[in-house]
Amino acid sequence: MPQPDGPVDELDAVGSGLDALDAPVGERRPSFWRRFAWGFLPPVVALVLLVVVWQILWAAAYWPEAQLPAPLAVWNEFWDRLTDGEVFGFIWTSLHRAALGFAAGVVIGTPLGLLVAKVRVVRAAIGPLLTGLQSLPSVAWVPAAILWFGINDAAIYFVVLLGSVPSIANGLVSGIDQIPPILPRVGQVMGARRLAAARHILLPAALPGFLAGLKQGWAFSWRSLMAAELIALSPQLGVGLGAYLNQGSSLNAIEKVIAAIFLILLVGIGIELLVFRPLERAVLRARGLTSSL
Repeated sequence: MPQPDGPVDELDAVGSGLDALDAPVGERRPSFWRRFAWGFLPPVVALVLLVVVWQILWAAAYWPEAQLPAPLAVWNEFWDRLTDGEVFGFIWTSLHRAALGFAAGVVIGTPLGLLVAKVRVVRAAIGPLLTGLQSLPSVAWVPAAILWFGINDAAIYFVVLLGSVPSIANGLVSGIDQIPPILPRVGQVMGARRLAAARHILLPAALPGFLAGLKQGWAFSWRSLMAAELIALSPQLGVGLGAYLNQGSSLNAIEKVIAAIFLILLVGIGIELLVFRPLERAVLRARGLTSSL
């Protein structure tokens, strides 16, 4: 007599349920206006509230005018620099230096991170050094860079590199350390040698951690550049945002100082929103992590 297949049917049902849990659930993408509202309105509201609190504190004369100017005074300073075109020169001078220094940091930090992650003796030798350099304030390198290279672009790029390379390399190391061991083994079985394995297996699998390192590397590049431009002042270097900030401090013009700070912050936010945020979303979407978006 054939046995009843009830338990088998129950096991099949359980298996189907588990498969359904693993399958991605289709989610309707929010409309453009909804995404625009969520991305645009909160920071605008926060900025408006900041200006309102600022105006209240200025009107109450809690601090002297030399320490806390009126929001209108800062806006007038910014508008004057915008209308005469100086703002674009400040931003271009600093931004192209930061971009070139960061690109050089990626070229240096990526193979360095691969070496540290995959060669045990290299990790033991320079791994702690990279971590120490990452925590060292970049401004500490500016006097040494001036003595070594003089007050020129080489000194500034040296400081930017020392700010970006450790973060980029450590980000890649962290990403590679989180790769499941089965992936490199599969690559070896399929005949992938060192360069092919690094290109087709390690870097794609470590991309989320590497991207976090790139974001931090850019932040450190930007901070290092501002520190270098604040200290290394020379007519041949032009006037970047750091030099503009130094001008305000030298002239005791607090409205110029705050305008420079807002410009530095604006560039940093713009790079995050226009470059790294789309890259991060693309990586998360490619891995099916749409709930994190």
